[in-house]
Amino acid sequence: MKKKSFLWLAFLILASIWIIARHQRKENYNTITGFVFGTVYKITYQCNDNLQTEIEAELKQFNNSLSPFEKNSIISRVNRNEEVVVDSFFRRCFDLSMEVSKETGGAFDITVAPLVNAWGFGFKKGHFPDSLTVDSLMQFVGYQKVHLTPDGHVVKQDPRLMLDCSAVAKGYGVDVVAQLLERKGIHNYMVDIGGEVVVRGHNPKDELWRIGINKPVDDSLSVKEELQTVLQLTDVGMATSGNYRNFYYRDGKKYAHTIDPHTGYPVQHSVLSSTVIAKDCMTADALATSFMVMGLPAAKAFCKAHPEISAYLIYADDSGALQTFATKSLN
Repeated sequence: MKKKSFLWLAFLILASIWIIARHQRKENYNTITGFVFGTVYKITYQCNDNLQTEIEAELKQFNNSLSPFEKNSIISRVNRNEEVVVDSFFRRCFDLSMEVSKETGGAFDITVAPLVNAWGFGFKKGHFPDSLTVDSLMQFVGYQKVHLTPDGHVVKQDPRLMLDCSAVAKGYGVDVVAQLLERKGIHNYMVDIGGEVVVRGHNPKDELWRIGINKPVDDSLSVKEELQTVLQLTDVGMATSGNYRNFYYRDGKKYAHTIDPHTGYPVQHSVLSSTVIAKDCMTADALATSFMVMGLPAAKAFCKAHPEISAYLIYADDSGALQTFATKSLN
């Protein structure tokens, strides 16, 4: 009897040692790359498994909900006023967008789609609009003119109203991948989709993740990518919005893709690049766009009132020289 007890105790000790050793063994970091949402992605995570197939399947489902470029996506069907019940991706994105719209006084607005299209930056080809066209489109733009019912139906005040979540969906997509990795028990990773990023834990060197912010130099082909600064981060989402890539010139004047929902026209002020760091990438993405619309003084005031977020703004002074503003949390 004593011999059996001793053998059982020995077995338990060996099993415990094996479990502890297994947990302590460090898994390798994997890096996968691909193309999604019209841009490239790069994901680095500590796990021996190749999760690319699962990640791309999740992103495809996400795309089928929120991409206005997909004919049969939920948002496309909403824009065609078809009868459709939204999914959890759409609801989460819609709710966060409405929240940010209220907090920013309408600087962020997913109903700006008709104007974005009209100026040639959206999911439909537009022509340079005159003032009458802008005034006409403004009649059915405004986040207060649409709501989502508890049972998942989008209700519009005007059937011509259209939604475009492009200014927030890419950041949300980064969060979706991060959540998948968390469900897999992975806690050291970086998810980067077109410059929108979520980082957790540590990088392969067991250090904080180093994330660069590009200098806002006109670069529509994304070939220069000169860095303005590099931040060391973990456990946050980061997004950057800028008018130095998606733009065109007409009659010697630059027109960039950020449309002010209050005026219907592309913004014209000193902020060239807006980077926001928040608890998740979707929030960071929406606020980065908001700050581009709000301009420097209002963006600074918002940051002061919301110390839970961090921001790094690059702007041009009166002489055209680049200047920066960073919240205290980044200094």
